[in-house]
Amino acid sequence: MTSTPGSHEFTVSASETVYSGAILALRLDEVDMPDGRSAQREVVEHHGAVAVVARDADGRIAMIRQYRHPVGRRLLELPAGLLDGGPDERPLDAARRELAEEADLAADRWSVLVDLVVSPGFTDEALRVYLAEGLHDLPAAEREHEEADLVVEWLPVGDAVSRALSGEIVNATAVAGVLAVAASDATGASLRATDEPWTDEPTAFIARRRT
Repeated sequence: MTSTPGSHEFTVSASETVYSGAILALRLDEVDMPDGRSAQREVVEHHGAVAVVARDADGRIAMIRQYRHPVGRRLLELPAGLLDGGPDERPLDAARRELAEEADLAADRWSVLVDLVVSPGFTDEALRVYLAEGLHDLPAAEREHEEADLVVEWLPVGDAVSRALSGEIVNATAVAGVLAVAASDATGASLRATDEPWTDEPTAFIARRRT
């Protein structure tokens, strides 16, 4: 029997783990559909992540140019990283860590800029983007792997918006963060406090690793 659109409960009748690695897992779920049948859905479990729009007193934001192997080129991005610092690390603490490690910066003022569900068609990966202001420099961090090659670039918000719209900035997190801070500035919209609930923060992969 079919249900009224918008009222169906998508329950999982069976689930199988196909792969479990260092940063993600792949499982196959059998999900009950509204027409009374079931369908298989591939789900990539992933760590949550954080990113930072770090804006200085001149209105510029710190961006990093970093090599990304899956696309084979360097991308202009925001300082960002996974929530992989242990079970007691809060998202804000992770954001502070990433800002220090990738941009050699700390900030006195933090707020939540925007929350993202990265690609809900196949993964639970979600990301919280913070706005950091009141910046000050830190000693240069030691970096390895791809991060040893990254370069910090400072862009006025308007310039970053133009680069996003022209296709130069294509990293989804960076595009969202840049456009969100520009929209906040233009509309005067209030930003959320850092302790506001994060509804879609991923938990499945962390729970898997703990067990």
